[in-house]
Amino acid sequence: MIKIDLHVHTYYSYDAITSLKEVVKACRRMHLQGVAITDHDTVDGALKLMKKEKNLLIIPGVEIKTKEAHILVLGVVENPPKNSSLTEVLDFAKDLNGLAIASHIFSMVGRFKGDLKQLKSFDALEVINSSSFPFLFSTRMAFSIADALKLPMVAGSDAHIPEAIGRAYTVIDSNSELDDVIKAIKCGRVKPYGKPLTFSMRIKKWARGRWIWPRPPPPPKC
Repeated sequence: MIKIDLHVHTYYSYDAITSLKEVVKACRRMHLQGVAITDHDTVDGALKLMKKEKNLLIIPGVEIKTKEAHILVLGVVENPPKNSSLTEVLDFAKDLNGLAIASHIFSMVGRFKGDLKQLKSFDALEVINSSSFPFLFSTRMAFSIADALKLPMVAGSDAHIPEAIGRAYTVIDSNSELDDVIKAIKCGRVKPYGKPLTFSMRIKKWARGRWIWPRPPPPPKC
């Protein structure tokens, strides 16, 4: 059994301030065995961390925004096509043997706007997202729809700051090999856990480091 936060952003995302070193430190602090790096529209940060970090399972991933949904695609090492539709994102995940997860589907920000029947096409649903608001309503509704659709249920912090990493996580019945983890999630050998961000975490996330918290230097282009 391994404990993994399946939804984490670094400063490779336009709205996050967490450096790659801070990701590793936070995972150790929260006793995580792995983390999915899911920056917006890019896997660059995830691939860089995979090369550097050998004592922590790094799942390369990406968060993609479509008209209907915010979609996590895990287990891919290529950037998605720009301006993709929901169907194109699902095809992208399938073609690369990745995992497509519908994220924070009932949150006020980034909620799912498509036909709920479309959720059947996903490999799993993110039922706990620490950043979702209102948290209890979003979580209960997500559990309900995932149960009705018989889809695997996962959790992630949606961390944009270091302190939020590990606020939500998924316990997976798997070894620490990436392929086995992806397979275990698809097969439903998972159990989600988590709690919401604190008020101070939400304020810091919203501020994005522009005023009080200095942003780290921009990541290198190569």
